[in-house]
Amino acid sequence: MKLYSKICVILLVFVNISLAQNQIPKWENLFNGKDLKGWKLLNGKASYTVENGEIVGRTVPNQPNTFLATEKVYGDFIFEVDFKVDVHMNSGVQFRSEIKDEKDKCLVTDKRTPERVHGYQMEIDPSPRAWSGGIYDEARRGWLYPMEYNPEAKSAFKNNQWNHYRIECIGNSIRTWVNGTPCAHLIDDMTPKGFIALQVHQISDAKDAGEEVRWKNVRIQTKNLKASAADNLFVVNTIPNNISDEEKKQGVKLLWDGKTSTGWRSAYKTTFPDSTWYIKDGTLNVKGGKGAESTNGGDIVTIQEFHAFDLQFEFQITDTANSGVKYFVTEKENNAGSAIGLEYQILDDDKHPDAKLGSIGNRMMASLYDLIPAQKIYGSNNERREKIPVGEWNRGRIMVYPDGKVEHWINGWKVLEYQRGTQYFYALVAKSKFVKWPNFGMAEKGHILLQEHGTHVAFRSIKIKEL
Repeated sequence: MKLYSKICVILLVFVNISLAQNQIPKWENLFNGKDLKGWKLLNGKASYTVENGEIVGRTVPNQPNTFLATEKVYGDFIFEVDFKVDVHMNSGVQFRSEIKDEKDKCLVTDKRTPERVHGYQMEIDPSPRAWSGGIYDEARRGWLYPMEYNPEAKSAFKNNQWNHYRIECIGNSIRTWVNGTPCAHLIDDMTPKGFIALQVHQISDAKDAGEEVRWKNVRIQTKNLKASAADNLFVVNTIPNNISDEEKKQGVKLLWDGKTSTGWRSAYKTTFPDSTWYIKDGTLNVKGGKGAESTNGGDIVTIQEFHAFDLQFEFQITDTANSGVKYFVTEKENNAGSAIGLEYQILDDDKHPDAKLGSIGNRMMASLYDLIPAQKIYGSNNERREKIPVGEWNRGRIMVYPDGKVEHWINGWKVLEYQRGTQYFYALVAKSKFVKWPNFGMAEKGHILLQEHGTHVAFRSIKIKEL
């Protein structure tokens, strides 16, 4: 009997060891070091070869972005790769990516190819902008996680050296690392699976032909995945009215629940203006009217007041729309029209006449209304990169620090910064329409306000973290 017991114990130990070994994540090599078996060329005809156990991509004139893609598609995974890129060359790693078809909605038009690779990309950016590790939505929505959200990680990338990239895609959570430094954390559910691809970016000047990016140690885990420990990065969550587990841990909460008017009321009143504001399909809408300020039911404000905070919100404007998000609203003024407060301007810059009023554009989109104009971010084709067309959803952000510093953001770009209570601030107020209000913008705390200005504007994903 004793011998039988010992045998059972030994067998049990072996079984447990075997089970434990089966739970250990295993790496699968995606590149055999000899040829490009398991990969295919998409979108363009840049050069990809195998040299010294490395995949070498080279730029070719008159070709669009070119991608060497895996033949397999992957959903949840942990991916790692080492690479070295020429100092002036842009590149990236596509993941959960697809080929564009006629039914896909694409904000980026590329007429040179009937099909277009689109999906998530971990950016490789050796330029002074230093956005390596950020997440770009290729040929679709543009930047989802620019590195302005995490400037401390910009120095992780080493120019003209071998770098190590790590991507974790587990459910809706997408995270990136550069040389062990956490860079981006995105919550997004647009594409749950797709191929992985190595990019050679198009070039605009023939003299840049032959620039190289080299990859090696390309590997992936797809089973028994274990997410890395939390890193406390700012989380971009594109799922409407959703708070991820990581956001909850960081103290982020919904300021509007996506379903009811709980937590909100009319400015200067105790009830919610149901005749002017309505909730539909997870959006909070203000009806259109005659375009006048707060004459069709009025603004709404939070019941709670706030002192220092990180406020996020998404908004969708209509043609000639005018609205705003105000903060440090106290209602002490008891004025007619919109309640008084510092305002993040929401406007159709192209068609609303207010865009041409004020001074040097300080009444345009994302500006501190009538005080400070928002910076305009232009791309290589002179297009406004921070601007999304009418009818699309924009991501707004207002950060108010305990020391009085304030930032306005739109679609991942910080477009202005100022300090309350400085001589500069007081001078701006003295030249504005707010000069008649004593102590304007200097309240210790106040309500957050959504403005009714006689045009239809929709809001969603209104969330806040108190600092």
